[in-house]
Amino acid sequence: MLRLALAGARAIVDMSYARHFLDFQGSAIPCAMQKLVVTRLSPNFREAVTLRRDCPVPLPGDGDLLVRNRFVGVNASDINYTAGRYDPSVKIPFDIGFEGVGEVVALGLSASAKYTVGQSVAYMAPGSFAEYTVVPASKATAVPSLKPEYLTLLVSGTTAYISLSEFGELSEGKKVLVTAAAGGTGQFAVQLAKKAKCHVIGTCSSDEKAAFLKSVGCDRPINYNTEHINTVLKREYPKGVDVVYESVGGTMFDLAVDALAVKGCLILIGFISGYQTPTGLSPVKAETLPATLLKKSASIQGFFLNHYFSKRSAAMDQLLKMYTSGDLACEVDLGDLSAEGRFTGLESIFRAVDYIYMRKNTGKIVVELPHSVNSKL
Repeated sequence: MLRLALAGARAIVDMSYARHFLDFQGSAIPCAMQKLVVTRLSPNFREAVTLRRDCPVPLPGDGDLLVRNRFVGVNASDINYTAGRYDPSVKIPFDIGFEGVGEVVALGLSASAKYTVGQSVAYMAPGSFAEYTVVPASKATAVPSLKPEYLTLLVSGTTAYISLSEFGELSEGKKVLVTAAAGGTGQFAVQLAKKAKCHVIGTCSSDEKAAFLKSVGCDRPINYNTEHINTVLKREYPKGVDVVYESVGGTMFDLAVDALAVKGCLILIGFISGYQTPTGLSPVKAETLPATLLKKSASIQGFFLNHYFSKRSAAMDQLLKMYTSGDLACEVDLGDLSAEGRFTGLESIFRAVDYIYMRKNTGKIVVELPHSVNSKL
């Protein structure tokens, strides 16, 4: 027997009729859906992923929600997942996508204690690159409406919030350097550091991004296509910076380490410059790293969100309050300025991944999944 809550009421539905339950609008949930599936391990997203059009719509378990996705988030680390780097034990084929915003269309009996059919939720769970996703209720957060801005907080916002809270030791007057500052996570690192009354420097790749950074409080944007980062740092910050929030890797990592002040800390959340390589890494000056850190009493702290999942819910609640009160900007990039236009539909996720690696995005890349005619019976 499958326990489902329908139209806000609890009901027990026989498995043979499970495909015929109704969503909150009175339209039947279909038997089949589209989703993206990793069919080959590769850091090349287009080589690794296949769009499958006739997949069964999954059924929620007792503690689960069935979410009809409206917006899904694209992350640079999606290609680490397609390459099998995060969990080598996962065997192909497997689902892809880390986060989504959508509406609950069915749920298990236990999950109905907190959620209802028709409710809008944001969630961080695998398999979001699909029309429908089963999400454990414990990994969902109720949101007021289906807005893409809520999606920016799930991975990007909580990563910045938790890592800076745990390791940044931010206080008034500290100098903070954020690399890839106009990206999905960088935008939040900039704003949170400013709220702690720090002086914030942010690297970016265009004058348009520099203007965006100024709009969210960055004191010194550096467009590395018109200024040399190392020259700017040595000239304007000769004593170094207290905190570096680093996600680029390679030569940017080396510059960031050199820029650390005495007792400075580099928080490492990624190294996107290496993700498309066979190893997923980009070369750094590792042989000089011990001496550099020692002479400055400096440190490097890695941060991987999955290791801090117990803190994610409280961080998400705080970020939601800040956004709702107008105290936090959540920049969304839906691809409107891309060559082929807005990222709409699962097939556009391939373009969205390319877009992030062309360094075109400002803010979080989000793909919209409009409800298609085929989603109704």
